[in-house]
Amino acid sequence: MYRFQVNAHTQTGESIGIVGSTPELGLWDVKKCLHLSTSAERYPLWWADIEIEGNPSGEPSSSEKIEYKYVLLRSDGSVEWESSGANRWVPVESDRQQPTIIVDDARFGHLPPCPFGYFEEAAANPPLTQGVQGLKIAVIGSSVALGCNGWLLRGWAWHLEQVLHKKYGHILVNLSEVGANVSTTINRFPVVVAPEKPDVVIIALSLGNEGLAHCPPHQRRAAQRRFESGLLQLIKMTRELGALPILGGVYPNGDYNSEHNWLLRETHNRMLKWGVPVLDWLDAVDDGAGRWKAGTFFDSAHPNMEGHRLMYQAIDLRLFQMTSDEWAKERQLPRRKEGRPIYRDKQGFQIVAGTEEKSLRAINPSPYTYTVDPDWKSLQAAIQSKAGLMPGIYIAKNAQSGTLPFFSVRDDGTIETKMDIPPDADLEYTPAFNFFSPKVSQILFYDGHLGLLKENEEFIRAINETDHEYNIHPMWKEVRSALKEMPPGVYDDPLHPEVPFRTMIIGKNGLESRVKVPPKSSVLFQYKCELSELSRVAIVPLGDRCAARMLLYKMEYDGPAFPFDLTRTTNLGDVADIIESNFSDMWNPALLHYSDEAGRIYHAKWTGLSFAHEVEETDEPRTNMFPVYERMRLRYTARAQRFLHTLQNADELLFIRTGITNRGSVIDLVSKLASKCQGKPFRVLLISPQSSQEFSGLPNVLHYNLEFNPDRMYEDLGYWMHCTEVMRGILESLGVSSKNLFWCPPNPPKDNPK
Repeated sequence: MYRFQVNAHTQTGESIGIVGSTPELGLWDVKKCLHLSTSAERYPLWWADIEIEGNPSGEPSSSEKIEYKYVLLRSDGSVEWESSGANRWVPVESDRQQPTIIVDDARFGHLPPCPFGYFEEAAANPPLTQGVQGLKIAVIGSSVALGCNGWLLRGWAWHLEQVLHKKYGHILVNLSEVGANVSTTINRFPVVVAPEKPDVVIIALSLGNEGLAHCPPHQRRAAQRRFESGLLQLIKMTRELGALPILGGVYPNGDYNSEHNWLLRETHNRMLKWGVPVLDWLDAVDDGAGRWKAGTFFDSAHPNMEGHRLMYQAIDLRLFQMTSDEWAKERQLPRRKEGRPIYRDKQGFQIVAGTEEKSLRAINPSPYTYTVDPDWKSLQAAIQSKAGLMPGIYIAKNAQSGTLPFFSVRDDGTIETKMDIPPDADLEYTPAFNFFSPKVSQILFYDGHLGLLKENEEFIRAINETDHEYNIHPMWKEVRSALKEMPPGVYDDPLHPEVPFRTMIIGKNGLESRVKVPPKSSVLFQYKCELSELSRVAIVPLGDRCAARMLLYKMEYDGPAFPFDLTRTTNLGDVADIIESNFSDMWNPALLHYSDEAGRIYHAKWTGLSFAHEVEETDEPRTNMFPVYERMRLRYTARAQRFLHTLQNADELLFIRTGITNRGSVIDLVSKLASKCQGKPFRVLLISPQSSQEFSGLPNVLHYNLEFNPDRMYEDLGYWMHCTEVMRGILESLGVSSKNLFWCPPNPPKDNPK
């Protein structure tokens, strides 16, 4: 029994018929067509159940097929054929004991090159019998491996099963699952694969099911790395069963673009270097741009019957020539799980390579520290020739406090970074690649260079694969958002707790601090405490010029700009009034005027306020200030919102003011800041070339008799760096560092509505 079904939108009085090459289908006489049915619940689906006589021999034949088309039957008796070209077709299935075959013809007028049909109920086909010398082969993969969108689920694995049984007496069990990815397959593996006790396991998954086709561009590398690491984990799990792993190669997707194709090819080339047989499908079904060849696909994610046939034909059957006796001997070959000795000296210091896991172990029983240096030629030669290390970062499983828990490997397999092996140490290093495995961690962010991994609720691992230090900061939107996956709190580097910028502060909206990761390194951050246990200090410059902003920039304590960062405010009273008014009128065009001679914009209400960085080269300020004022409106609205957000959300505030002022203005400022801070602790740090006696006894006020000249900083980098170190010392004396700094988000109204 065949149930033909098609989606067709019709008008009142219209219906759908089917006409074709068999007597049951009218022998192409449209007057004898079979009428399809629909219902209110299932419309626009139309269907008809048809018994068709099959091949009298009882054997299905690919050369015997039913050809047909759908027709639209109008109420006036006219007929519209769905196509004047090729016909639809299905193979003839003669076994009357089989369940009803659903022929899914998609939509009226759309003729695919190959049919798609499946049993209404699972067919109870008798399993093939394993030959005397045959092997048991398990296939674990996703819907393509299961045969989806091939006729009666007869995909590449079904074709392989038939020929391997006939040729070698092997049997194949298909354990694939629709929608499977590396994570779900790793979880299913012990439950569904191990009990089968297979001799061979074909691992056949896709980058498409990792979300590669439709994830945001910044997540594509993460999907790729997750897929590759998961495959390596499945290879390891297969070997632990004593079975031979074979990888199903990557294959196209109709939604891939040029970048997807590049990643697809990169993964393909890497898989070929893993020392595992690969079923190479790309040349068979790929159009060269990462998409399916014409006529080989059912939809963007799946091959059709022809695509499955081409995938099967691309498999080298010689991979499966081994008999059970030959495989038994292969299993008995010793494996060097304990590691291969690479180097040993008279003091007992030794290097051992784990050849299967590509790991490296350093054992130092001596009382001396050993430094593995790139220039240690004899050791490097031994490692290069015997260890077989993978290029990239290697990370210690059991690093000790104060030791460097990583090293980097060049493309030629030698070590390119120094590492100290302390006395009585036994350190094992494994490729960073392993840490990307779904069994080990969740990839929060990966762009091909920087990886952020959630190892559990308490640990975040940062891996930097580049030659440059990575600055991770809250203004990096994708990174900030990715870290929302971690519980809010403070995370520190437990191995190097005193190193600056090794504290991750994570709030409900993600990252809230700047973090540095050294070149070619791995840093593990461990949960330390709740946010409420850390008093975060915000540094807020109040003018009179941009000196404070310049110094914070060199210290890397700068974040998004505040209102006074890039202005000149010669009168501290103006600053106090502007803050008290919530910055109303600060950028009001009615109060601004441009001086062509000075190249500055001056303020009529607050005469000590002027702007020197708002007019750009493309502007015509003498004739049209509208673009300038509009730009200022956008900039200073955002800067004012950050200022107010910081006052509301920081635990403590440190206001910095440079430039000469007087006691009365400072008292006025402190009074107005106290009102704005609403009981929150704050201090005002004054830096000006005048006597500190002027401000003695003022609560919340600190004064340093110094001058930080921004003009001189621009001209003299040495002077700029000297001033930076002086400022750093002042901040440290006040207990402010990268470990407790409050970082304002760039768009607080959006991220933290108030």
